[in-house]
Amino acid sequence: MKRHTGAGRGAPAGPSQRQLRAGELIRHALVEILREEEIPDPDLTGVSITLTEVRMSPDLRHAHGFVEPLGGQEAGRVVAALNRHAKFLRGRLGRRIDMKFTPDLKFAHDESFTEAARMEALFRDPRVARDLGPGDSDGEA
Repeated sequence: MKRHTGAGRGAPAGPSQRQLRAGELIRHALVEILREEEIPDPDLTGVSITLTEVRMSPDLRHAHGFVEPLGGQEAGRVVAALNRHAKFLRGRLGRRIDMKFTPDLKFAHDESFTEAARMEALFRDPRVARDLGPGDSDGEA
């Protein structure tokens, strides 16, 4: 009997449940590591970092962390410093998680905060506010 391989159905629409669970496990562990460990780097000294999301590769061997420094200041320097210390963080991570493999870490700046601020500014624009005024709801004719 021929086994159905799923060819023709296309790739899944998004990450699997397994990827999402592993990403959250790693995000929580990295938050604890960043909070407790002292990383000797002037670009990270005294900087509060928000780790918003960790996206895992399908094989769970690579993790991409999205970070935002408090206030969004010097994001490029903070991301570069985290990427410089990715091996150190991976070593600490391996002691905290119970996975077959400790994933390679890569960090990137989370642009969602900047995009949200841009959208909020657009909604405050008087030309847009005029279109969103009272009486312009979807349910009215």
